[in-house]
Amino acid sequence: MNISPKERFLDICHFKRLGDLCMLTTCINEFAGQTLGKWVEQGAPKQIIDPRFRRDYFQIQHIRWLGEIKSGIWWWAALPKEEVYPKIDLEHDIRVGAGALSPHVPIYEPRLITEDEHTVTLINAAGQTVKYIKEALKLGWGMPMFLDWPVKDRATWNEHKKRLDPNTPERWPSDWNAYVQKMNDKSEPLSLEVGSFYGFLREWVGSERILYMFYDDPGLIEDMMEQVLYLETEVIKRVLKDIKIQQATFWEDMCYKAGPLISPAMVRRFMMPRYKKITDLLHSYGVDVIYLDSDGNLNELIPLWLEVGINLIWPFEVAAGNDAVAIRKKYGKDLIIAGAIDKRALAKGKEAIREEVMSKVPFLLEQGGYFPSVDHHVPPDVTFENYCYYINLMREVAGLEKLSFY
Repeated sequence: MNISPKERFLDICHFKRLGDLCMLTTCINEFAGQTLGKWVEQGAPKQIIDPRFRRDYFQIQHIRWLGEIKSGIWWWAALPKEEVYPKIDLEHDIRVGAGALSPHVPIYEPRLITEDEHTVTLINAAGQTVKYIKEALKLGWGMPMFLDWPVKDRATWNEHKKRLDPNTPERWPSDWNAYVQKMNDKSEPLSLEVGSFYGFLREWVGSERILYMFYDDPGLIEDMMEQVLYLETEVIKRVLKDIKIQQATFWEDMCYKAGPLISPAMVRRFMMPRYKKITDLLHSYGVDVIYLDSDGNLNELIPLWLEVGINLIWPFEVAAGNDAVAIRKKYGKDLIIAGAIDKRALAKGKEAIREEVMSKVPFLLEQGGYFPSVDHHVPPDVTFENYCYYINLMREVAGLEKLSFY
């Protein structure tokens, strides 16, 4: 009996398909900027740059993010390329992405501040002042130096807040009925972004300032979180009235190598009540797969997220001390695991890849509720040959035929 991708996805989430290998495009850009170009140089087909070709080539299941609805960090991925990468006024062929780790509409207009031989300083689409190394911009690799952020106090917040109105027409597809029909006709699982109570605020305020603000101005923190809650609940109600989704997604990035960036007590006080309002609303529409994306060591926060109904987490970075086998044994079927394959092993060669995969994937697949993926973007030091070996090793574990890549 044939099963649709949506049904298969939900069955794995509900621990009904033990041993089923379903590798997902868990995040929008699953490969670092330089990786695919290097693979073409190493003999990969030129079409590998195209995500649709790549999914078929590696037999990876696509999750369709509702990016046309501007409710989260990846909405820009649905824009035409010329809008995603508007060229700013430089003498060089340098483009700055319009995407921002925030659902504000309209975006800030990117503009040049200063430029020298090696660097460019500009205000980006998020309203942040950032300094780039030009060569890194051209290669599409590397992060900028962050110099300033749009929200500094209540006055600047009140201005920024105007960009978080759920009723702004530009937040929504112009022909809603046609969009609804198109999405409901999709065969692949659908995912709606439903907010962030730390990640968004950090993008508006800055990493250091936000940590002080929890203590120095908790009222402002509450106001910002309430606006996020209002935006996202209005989005959820409008979308789920018409579109059947299989997954809802939070983005936080609120941990580092040793643990969370804010204390679990702060998460419980500020974030958990608001998470719960969103997850209760999602449950009322029958959505029970609620995903959270955060880097870093997640061990202290997993039980808090489970308590409020967040039950699928990615990427479980190995370098940050996340042990997916131990986590599965601890939480059982309460938690859906995605990721957990150490990207560093893929750079070391076939022996290291086999050791990494065999140490966890057979057990995790057998237990169910697991979507294997590299524990973040595939970096450019991973060769095409090594990645192909990794894909076929995963298929070997699942008893599937190997794919031919050359």
